Amino acid sequence: MAGKTYVEKILGAPAGAIVFRKPDLVLTHDNTASIYKTFQKMGGERVADPDRLLVVLDHNAPPTSAALATQYQSIRDFVKEQGIGKFYDAGKGICHQIMSYHARPGMIVVGSDSHTCTAGAFNALAAGIDRTESAGIWKTGETWFRVPGSMKVTLKGQLPPGVYAKDLSLWIIGMTGSDGANYLSMEFHGEGVASLSISERMTLANLASEMGAKNAVFPADDILKEFTGEENTNGLWADDDAVYEKEIEIDLNEVFPLVAAPHHVDHVLAVSEVEGTPVQQGLVGTCTNGRLDDLQIAASVLKGKKVKDGFQLLVIPASRQIYLQAMEDGTLPALIRAGANILSPSCGPCLGTGQGIPADGTTVISTANRNFKGRMGNPNASIYLASPATVAMSAISGVISDPRGKRHSDRFRYKKQQSATVEIGDGDNRRIDGVWNYTDVDNLNTDQMFAGNLTYNILSSDGEAILPHLFAGFDPSFAGQVKPGDVILAGDNFGCGSSREHPAVGLAAAGVKAVIVKSVNRIFYRSAINQGLLLVVLPEVVEAYRPGDTLDIEFTEGMVKLNDRTFRFEPLPEKLMKIIEKKGLVNFLKG
Repeated sequence: MAGKTYVEKILGAPAGAIVFRKPDLVLTHDNTASIYKTFQKMGGERVADPDRLLVVLDHNAPPTSAALATQYQSIRDFVKEQGIGKFYDAGKGICHQIMSYHARPGMIVVGSDSHTCTAGAFNALAAGIDRTESAGIWKTGETWFRVPGSMKVTLKGQLPPGVYAKDLSLWIIGMTGSDGANYLSMEFHGEGVASLSISERMTLANLASEMGAKNAVFPADDILKEFTGEENTNGLWADDDAVYEKEIEIDLNEVFPLVAAPHHVDHVLAVSEVEGTPVQQGLVGTCTNGRLDDLQIAASVLKGKKVKDGFQLLVIPASRQIYLQAMEDGTLPALIRAGANILSPSCGPCLGTGQGIPADGTTVISTANRNFKGRMGNPNASIYLASPATVAMSAISGVISDPRGKRHSDRFRYKKQQSATVEIGDGDNRRIDGVWNYTDVDNLNTDQMFAGNLTYNILSSDGEAILPHLFAGFDPSFAGQVKPGDVILAGDNFGCGSSREHPAVGLAAAGVKAVIVKSVNRIFYRSAINQGLLLVVLPEVVEAYRPGDTLDIEFTEGMVKLNDRTFRFEPLPEKLMKIIEKKGLVNFLKG
């Protein structure tokens, strides 16, 4: 019998099985206010286990409107009323950095944010879920997991000078594509792992969500023991003879500085290939690269130099603790003297809220994790993703510049088909006989489906309020033309990006009968189930469909009829089918 992977051990079941488990930690952030409304709709009064809840105010910290400030106060009241001890108010840090104080080896961690996978750096099984599911866990204490297959990433050697964990993350994304680890558990192996600090591991685990992974995980080794100060880690790790769906090997010595070019994270190029591209704004921070070493790297590049006139460099420490450390060791003063603006610990401009939203026509170079069109709050801006060193060097010159200080001729050799950003123009009617034909659209992301800067202004449970904004960044005609009973056909990696559930809520509120796709982002798939939205992965149907074809779906029997052809799929397990039958998790748990 073959050995077990990490995730098979921690969930106690083989890949493909569906199990119900009680998470050790349940993370929520600014969306706690919306989750509480959903919890009440479920008939919830007291949370099942307040000691397992971690609540952090970070996405809009400090709040930028009276409405958001009122939401923050309602969260403070909720936390006090429910006796939740793990609460971090605005300004204390970004939730995934705060998680480093609590996540430990062998834990199961879930969070209402797609980058919850960051906690895999601590040998925890950490995965993102949506708001409705978070409310369900508040009420019942448990949730379901489909045990994922696993991907083994073996690292050899050590990163060269001027090359950082962000470059390695982009290297892996460029190799695999934005759905290259779809619904897989990524395990990091090899002697190269020992050369990576916990901060660097957090960067790598954070960006696993941009490959579609369920989670990413590192071993509970001496590096982690030193970080936690705990000798007995109770960590888990894969057996030597475990079986993997995918395996890749990377020589760290070969990695060089990279960027993800607009408008998709798998549009990976060497810095050498885009060197000289004008940029007007930079960002060092976010849950991906806002730790002390990231700030120190940027400060070392900027030491004795100045940010170019007209360039705006924003720096956001990931927590108050990091802010203080960077003040005390001289990092922040050095950045300020160079011309940087230091903002309060928050998510801020990463998702288009708070300070730092770019102007029309601006090109941004950022250490964040997503560069979708409109991601930073302005669809008329372009975003490159890069390491803190590359951002700092580019801030000096006002053009994308190699952090190693001289020109190189690197070329990223993994030239996969880069993900395109499709926008439906005026007059391009994609609705024919009740079928929305997006079969040519891959990687339709949640920012296009529902803009990030609306996420906290409209409750995720308010389907009618969501509807007018649905798909606005992709097909402006959709919200006005969608009708009950419609079917959506789309390509690969449908619903990638943020864990926001607004698109699934809106589609369910619109009465969409089903969504049929080639493949789907795993969090969106869970959101669909939680909203009673029928979502089927059947690439054969998407490829065979032609405008005007007759399409019918028998979900309970696992059958799609396309003209005179029948395509079958595996129906959901009984317990999940009951959620669909009840038209969503809220009604299911309401009883």
